[in-house]
Amino acid sequence: AVKQLWGDGDHLAEINDMMSEQRAIGGEKVKSVWDLLRDRAVRWQLITLLLVVSCIQLVGANVVYSYAYSIFTKAGIPPAQTHYVSLGIGTTEIFSTVLCGFLIERAGRKTLLWKNYTVMALALGLLTVTLSLQDSFFWVPYCSVTLVFIFIMSFGIGPGGVACPLITEIFIQSYRPAAYVFNGVINWIQLFILGLVFPFIV
Repeated sequence: AVKQLWGDGDHLAEINDMMSEQRAIGGEKVKSVWDLLRDRAVRWQLITLLLVVSCIQLVGANVVYSYAYSIFTKAGIPPAQTHYVSLGIGTTEIFSTVLCGFLIERAGRKTLLWKNYTVMALALGLLTVTLSLQDSFFWVPYCSVTLVFIFIMSFGIGPGGVACPLITEIFIQSYRPAAYVFNGVINWIQLFILGLVFPFIV
C-alpha cells in the first residue's frame, strides 16, 4: 500500500513510524473533543491549531474576496467581464494550493507560513496605498488587481495550503477526529463573528 501510494523506493522509515504509532496508541479508543480539551499532553498542539486557524480568519482573505469585484470594476474591467477575472482568482487559488503540495516538504511549514504571511502583509499594505491613489494615475487600478492576485497566491501557498494537513501531522490517530471537529467549530465561529462585526467596522 505504501509503495502504491508513494512509488518505488525505501519507505522503511515511514513504515517504522506507522508501526511505532500503532504500538503507542495500542488499542486506545478515539478521544472526544472534551478529552482533547482536558488532556495536557496535547495542549501545545491544540494551541498551535487554534493560532493557525485564527490567523487564517484574520489575515484579510475574506476582505479581499469581498472587495475584489469593486477593485476589478475600478480597474476598468467591464462588469460583464468580471466573472472571467473571478474565474482567474479561483484558478490562481487552485494552482497555488497544488504548488504548496510540491513545496511543503522542501521548504518546510514554518518557512511557507512566515514568508507568505510577509508577502500577504506587504500586498495588503500596497493595496491600501493603490486604492487610495486609484484616481491619480491610469495604471494604479491595474496594480490593485495584480496585488489581489499576489495576495491570493501567497495565501494558497502559505496558510491556506499548510493548515489543511496540519491536524494529521501534529495529533496522533486517537485525537485526530476530535481535532478536526475542534478545527471546524473554531473556524465557523470565527467566520460568524467576522461576518457580524465586519459591516460595523466598515
